[in-house]
Amino acid sequence: MTKTLFLAWQDKRDKINDTATRRWFPIGRLDANRGTYWFRYIRGVEQARREAGFQALDAFPDLERIYQSDRLFELFLNRVPRASRADYPTLLERLGLPKGEMDPFEILALTGGARQTDNLEAFPKLVKKPDGSFRCQFFLHGWRHVSQEAQTRLTTLRAGDELRVSLELNNPASGAAIQMQSADTYHMLGWAPRYLVHDLIEAIAQAPMGLSARVSRMNVPPAPSNQRVLITLTGQLPLGMEPMSSVAFQPLAA
Repeated sequence: MTKTLFLAWQDKRDKINDTATRRWFPIGRLDANRGTYWFRYIRGVEQARREAGFQALDAFPDLERIYQSDRLFELFLNRVPRASRADYPTLLERLGLPKGEMDPFEILALTGGARQTDNLEAFPKLVKKPDGSFRCQFFLHGWRHVSQEAQTRLTTLRAGDELRVSLELNNPASGAAIQMQSADTYHMLGWAPRYLVHDLIEAIAQAPMGLSARVSRMNVPPAPSNQRVLITLTGQLPLGMEPMSSVAFQPLAA
């Protein structure tokens, strides 16, 4: 079975008199099957070049080429903690993964492999089953930017707690967004990742009450702030819709 991760790039230009949009653009696709890996650019890179001056990555300098390897490309491998690290078991526990050396794809799908030193982040392809259902996991985004009262409520969450999923239409950073709220007090606790927004809007349009979210795991400090609340979300997508299939996600090289 082929596994897929997408690669996103953020416009962080800091040159004098050059305004960064801070926007994220999907630019590439990484596929893996039976020990073989492929990377290719996708059409989102065209928008990134046009609107934010994106230049091809050093690791993949040819926008029209399909790169193939019998090992995970260094750009991705370097974003996965080594199993030899002393804190590796603790990391797996935070991610809700079983003990033992894990597939790097599984780790990147949850952590994104983001670094403070660059502007790249990986995210998993949303997979829809034949009956239209899907299941995905992610860490709560943006919780440090909600009210103090909501942050206090967040500290009382426990694994298994139900969350409410709400559509936000006027988010100042992204326009549309998907809020995660406490089920009992309706505190807005944070957001789902931006890469899920388009498909979740489609799911909400089909079945407004069809999305279900629960806390899978709560991690306390010294866990990183971006790995604090692990959420499992399930729902239903229209049968004729393939997630993450818009023009931006189409490959440049067939």
